[in-house]
Parts: sequence; structure tokens; C-alpha cells
Amino acid sequence: MDNTLHILLAEEDAEAERVAELTGYLREELLELDVDDVTTLPGGEVPPGARAVDVTQIGALLVTLGSSATALSQVMTVIRSWMGRRHDTHQSMRLQMGDDVLELSEATDDQVAEAFKIFVQRHTPAGADQ
Repeated sequence: MDNTLHILLAEEDAEAERVAELTGYLREELLELDVDDVTTLPGGEVPPGARAVDVTQIGALLVTLGSSATALSQVMTVIRSWMGRRHDTHQSMRLQMGDDVLELSEATDDQVAEAFKIFVQRHTPAGADQ
């Protein structure tokens, strides 16, 4: 089981400083969880489906989950909450564990909840608490 989660954040029409600030806020929230580390990475390429001309920069984080069976579920709960506080923006997110990729852009709260639930299930060992 891969224990690292790559998170790429993008926000339409955002200044580079804003993306860095938002990424920092998410990082701080994630560090409060039972994870080994959350590292800020240089921005990557614009996720497919994002409006490349409007996206100025992407924030990137690498979350090392450690051995806790519930760490991924906790991380996804924080990410969902963090996204929910930004309804007034056009944001996109790309999550990757190993070869498994989840990309979200302009999704409803219910769509995000279902996508996150399925993603966590795919990466949680059988019998582990979610």
C-alpha cells in the first residue's frame, strides 16, 4: 500500500501569492492529523480540464500518511472541509496515490463526498476502520 498522497491545487484567476497562502493553510490543517509529514512541493502542471489560461499557479503538497489505518480518511475529511469553505471560487484538485488519480473540478458537495469515499475505500486495507 502506497502511503503518500500527492495533492495539486489550482484556483481560477488566483494570484500566485493567494495559491501559496491557501496551500499553506491546508498544510497546517493536515499537519494536525495523525500523518508523518506534509511537504510543500513546487507547483506542477495544470490538471486536465482546468482552464490553463486562467490558472496562474498550482499549490502542491505531499502527505506522508504513516501507518495509521485512518490517516487517509482523516486527510480526505480535512480536504473536503477545506474545499467546502471556498464555494465562491473556481478551484480544481488532483489527488494521487501510486497510479490512482482523482481529479475534481466544479463538483457538487455530494459528488466530492462520493468520490472521496470511493478513493478512501480503494486505499484502505480490508477490515481497517475508515
